[in-house]
Amino acid sequence: MPNSNAKFHCNHRGGQEAGRQELVSRSLQSAQHCLESQDFGTAYAHYLLVLNLAPELKTSVKETFQFSLFKWAEELDSLARIQDLFNCYEQALELYPNDEVICNSMGEHLFRMGFRDEAAGYFHKAVKLNPDFADAKENFYRVANWLVERWHFVMLNDTKRNLTYLKAIENAVRSGCKSVLDIGTGTGILSMFAKKAGASFVYACELSKTMYELARDVVAANNMEREIKLLHLKSLDIEIPKHIPERVSLVVTETVDAGLFGEGIVESLIHAWEHLLLQPKPKNQDVSTGDYGRVIPASATIFGMAVECKEIRRHHRVGTQEVAGVRLSDAVQFFSPTYASAGSEETVEPYTTEKLSRVPGGYVPLTEPCQVMTVDFNNVQELKSLAARKPWKLSLPVTEGGILDAIVVWFVLQLDDEHALSTSPSEETCWEQAVYPVQGLLDYSVKTGDTVTMEVCCQDCYLKIQKISSLTSECGMDFSDRDDTLSLGNEAELCNALAGLQTTSKQDGNGQVCVLESTEIALLNNVSYHECFKAAMGKVLLSLNPSKDLQSMDVDGHGGGMNLQESQNKSSLDVAPDPLYILDVSEGFSILPIIAGKLGPVKAYSSVEKEQHQAALNVISETNHFPKETLEFWLSHLDESVVLQRPKSDKLWSIIILDVIETSGLIQQEVMEKAAISRCLLHSGGKIFPQYVLVYGMLVESECLLLESAVQGTEPTLGFNIAPFINQFKVPVRVYLDLSTLPCLPLSKPAELLRLDLMNPLLNSSSREVKVQICKSGQVTAIPFWYHIHLDEDHSLNTSDESSHWKQAAVVLDEPIRVQVGDELVLDVQHHKSNISITVKR
Repeated sequence: MPNSNAKFHCNHRGGQEAGRQELVSRSLQSAQHCLESQDFGTAYAHYLLVLNLAPELKTSVKETFQFSLFKWAEELDSLARIQDLFNCYEQALELYPNDEVICNSMGEHLFRMGFRDEAAGYFHKAVKLNPDFADAKENFYRVANWLVERWHFVMLNDTKRNLTYLKAIENAVRSGCKSVLDIGTGTGILSMFAKKAGASFVYACELSKTMYELARDVVAANNMEREIKLLHLKSLDIEIPKHIPERVSLVVTETVDAGLFGEGIVESLIHAWEHLLLQPKPKNQDVSTGDYGRVIPASATIFGMAVECKEIRRHHRVGTQEVAGVRLSDAVQFFSPTYASAGSEETVEPYTTEKLSRVPGGYVPLTEPCQVMTVDFNNVQELKSLAARKPWKLSLPVTEGGILDAIVVWFVLQLDDEHALSTSPSEETCWEQAVYPVQGLLDYSVKTGDTVTMEVCCQDCYLKIQKISSLTSECGMDFSDRDDTLSLGNEAELCNALAGLQTTSKQDGNGQVCVLESTEIALLNNVSYHECFKAAMGKVLLSLNPSKDLQSMDVDGHGGGMNLQESQNKSSLDVAPDPLYILDVSEGFSILPIIAGKLGPVKAYSSVEKEQHQAALNVISETNHFPKETLEFWLSHLDESVVLQRPKSDKLWSIIILDVIETSGLIQQEVMEKAAISRCLLHSGGKIFPQYVLVYGMLVESECLLLESAVQGTEPTLGFNIAPFINQFKVPVRVYLDLSTLPCLPLSKPAELLRLDLMNPLLNSSSREVKVQICKSGQVTAIPFWYHIHLDEDHSLNTSDESSHWKQAAVVLDEPIRVQVGDELVLDVQHHKSNISITVKR
């Protein structure tokens, strides 16, 4: 009997195995059939079954499984079945936990949906699994800029700032503050200062998941994980005794931005005083500090001054009435977002930021620095009154005549009675300054003796400076509150005073308001850009329609040719030519379609999305006497999300304008793929603009770029081991640079690094070696690069020009290379998708 029982079990197992193999075989066949019929969801389900039944097939079916997963995920994404999408990726990662391609794809979906912290985790894992996986590296570098802002590196390298905070914290702990809460801990450096100073209990909170995990690693590496309690919380959510056992005697924080209040320091300190801190020490009483609460920084004083600055002006005010023959209508008023925020109910940052010491073209102070306000962070009643305080007037006497472009603001942070940090533009500081651009005036000129007036308030956690105006010296009026009334004899004086007051009344008319990003305004001010496009487009249109004199089609009669009516009368017996189709798919606000519309019988399509921008373009078209059918908005014609397609089923494009370079200084994502599609949509003789791009670069020595890219060892962080952890988030390419003011020493002449040809892909190469001759001895620390954008052989744009709306970028080397005059370095230049990598060979 035992033998027959064993035989039964053996046969049973054999039958099970045969059944399993049969099911696996059928499922594989079904999966293949589903792939052929593009039923990706069912194919994915079959592969899932196969891999669960036959794990030994993981290697052989890996590629087709991945293909099924990615295609099915795309469908789920388009159907907004987000949970199903993530469930599929979780199932896939259970089967292939160390597959860098699946990790990277999961990260891409997460990033598109706004889950940046989670996306970074998957990108980072993919790079660790395969350091040469270019897609994952590029994705990680892009998300790293979001997760760990670049100012972390600059601040941690600022030895003066770190030492000043350390001394203030040591003073507080020595005076009796034994329990410390660090709000917005970042890397945890202030918490470690407190522990080093001798605090008995140290707590730290951080809202960002990435920064919290980074701080956890840093604290552990410095052997303080048992002495510093880290909380992944916003300080407003900390409760006693749930998160910390009792109120603390000291709060340390640096949750301040260039405008002081923009990171929510007022709100967080009000909450801390009410719920987390011991009561403040009574004034003028000699009692033990440890029994009371205090804050570092103790207080701040905000300063401001009016400046003239061409660079700020060209990014916030349109300074021309005509661009390449197109008249900009007076009925359209262009403003940047900082101005629009003044009357907006939304919480919008009311200022931009600049490091004035490095602003291209410099700046001229028009007034002396003036104290705007002070704030005592150890006075909870004062903090509460800030938001409720009514706006107050501020007047600055003009000491230097010029053009009123902005109010610049900085502050002095008083950490305690002995230690302070200043963010003044005249100081060597890691800080930028807050800039309030002046917009909406009828006249921006001021002269010595005039007065710049403004209104100041603290609203929505921001310092707001608005209603900026100038009062001329001739008016001689005092507009302060007073009880006496003007007599009739002062009527002339009143009229003069009103005439001298340049208010922001320009926007009060009935004109079309159009809010543009500052880079879009700089583009509109870039005259050479538009003139270059006009000439290149005219050349193409003339070649495609040689029987027509392009000048004769100048529709408003400007120039040497006849106007449209005369042209129509002259050719009344001719058959009206078919229009030539032009598509502008450059990002943001663009008047290129209108410029094209003035060059001949064309049908120009704009790809602007915002209704406000479309309305502004329509008004400009009417001002230039365009027939309504000349300009149309391409996205309103599309039934699907594919932007690059034929204008009509039987028509092709004459010109397609692509955005090739981001304003940051990087190549646009997927630009070569877009060019490949565009080439198929052009009729004979049609062109893509630009036709090709040349990348130029040079070798430089720049300590500044090193400090902005990575923490330089333990010296600037006063012995604490932080660099290896935060430097995981360093990126090899720095963006938004101004080479004209970048502190650097050129060690070579500019060299052509790469060619990207959008019209002739056979001329492209994904990699190239470039020999560069050293013309000055030093240490190569970085390779700044920029572009010559060739619309054709005769018309090109240089992104490093003074008038350019583009910024530049630079590859920062991991290790500086010492060079001598006459040396030759070989650069290995790689182009993968939209990413340029440059490595140096000896």
